[in-house]
Amino acid sequence: MNNLKYFFQFLLIIICFVIFKFLGVNLSAKLSGKIFEIVGPYFRSKKIIHSNIKKAFPNFNNKEINKITSLMWNNYGRIFAEYIFIKDFRFGKLKKNIHIDGQNILEEIKKSNKQVIFISGHLSNFELMAMHLDKTGINLSAIYRPLNNIFLNKIMEKIREKYICKNQIKKGIGGLKKLINLMKKNYSTALMIDQRVSEGTMSNFFGHKALTTTIPAQLVKKFKIPIVPVYIERISGTEYKIIINQPINFDDNFTVQNITDELNKILEKMILKKPDQWIWSHNRWK
Repeated sequence: MNNLKYFFQFLLIIICFVIFKFLGVNLSAKLSGKIFEIVGPYFRSKKIIHSNIKKAFPNFNNKEINKITSLMWNNYGRIFAEYIFIKDFRFGKLKKNIHIDGQNILEEIKKSNKQVIFISGHLSNFELMAMHLDKTGINLSAIYRPLNNIFLNKIMEKIREKYICKNQIKKGIGGLKKLINLMKKNYSTALMIDQRVSEGTMSNFFGHKALTTTIPAQLVKKFKIPIVPVYIERISGTEYKIIINQPINFDDNFTVQNITDELNKILEKMILKKPDQWIWSHNRWK
């Protein structure tokens, strides 16, 4: 039954992508953003979204919470439309829409052949982080969570491998083995640290305990390498700013828990800059 549902979802998405290709990126992003504002609340619990926002902004009133929710769905819709144009963001006319602050840091990492861990969250169009890092020429692997829809996931994996980062690592035991093998070959890795995980550690996130991935902290301890936070912001329309922060070194006094706690603090600061561009629909504090 699920496969039948996923197949019809897949067909609908393919039809949308064909229409978007015809309309062009700017009109498609605007249209998709508005559509998601309308239909999004029917697919994700409004109660969970508002509860999540309240955890981060306890003093916000209903009007402010509704505004963040509406803008979040709009951003979500724009990301959806932009997938069909991801090739143009990397190789085509949309390259000029991505502005980089801290490119010199990436060039230094590349020149010195340093191995680092790039971390960020599902902010703005989050796919652009790994895409730009790989495009810069850094030996990179990117950790991702496969989509539940098996039909759509095959297409997304091809898009990611071809235009975002060729070394895609699935979350899970099998992926972890591949990740470690690449790390031993001096590859850097990029991952999002904001998703709820089945295994991890409880760490403060906006003042509430949340089960948080320890993969970055474990890699720091194992390989003695720094972490580079990357912030992605939609400036307007299909124009973006990516900020590469200075590498952070954690000495041996930092435990896995300490490092994980520090990374959650960094993530909080990223989200607070543009809260409407983070995906609040995940049940992060469950």
